[in-house]
Amino acid sequence: MPAYDPNTYNPVEAIPGLISRIRAHALELLEERLAPLDLKAQDYLVLVTLASGQVETAANVCSVLAHDPGAMTRKIDGLEKRGLVRRVRSEEDRRAVKLELTPEGKKLYPKALAAAVSVANDFLHGFTKAEVRTLEEMLQRILATAHSLEKVEG
Repeated sequence: MPAYDPNTYNPVEAIPGLISRIRAHALELLEERLAPLDLKAQDYLVLVTLASGQVETAANVCSVLAHDPGAMTRKIDGLEKRGLVRRVRSEEDRRAVKLELTPEGKKLYPKALAAAVSVANDFLHGFTKAEVRTLEEMLQRILATAHSLEKVEG
């Protein structure tokens, strides 16, 4: 049985609308918390994506962040000029260019991460750890379903 009925669906109060609004507020607050580090929220998202070690190329970063490739190139150019990220030719495939955090980027990352964690904790004020884990599990289920739909439709 579907969770929503088109006749009674309220896009603002339904899960997709709520997630969108929460994301917008979180990014706004993250911008404020990152300002002393001279970082934008999108800079942080690139840094955290690279720090995870799960992505190595600009294309992968774009995919993970669902970001426009042209805008991502400009973002990475800016981070590279600031000495936080560097492009490195792949030893396996000289045509491929990998991205990695520089020593300066690795030094800044924990401070940026602390700002992001403070935002998350502020948003989850009043929730128990068990409630947070349950919410994470439910959102992971939604994400898994979204990935499975991409494979079916793609």
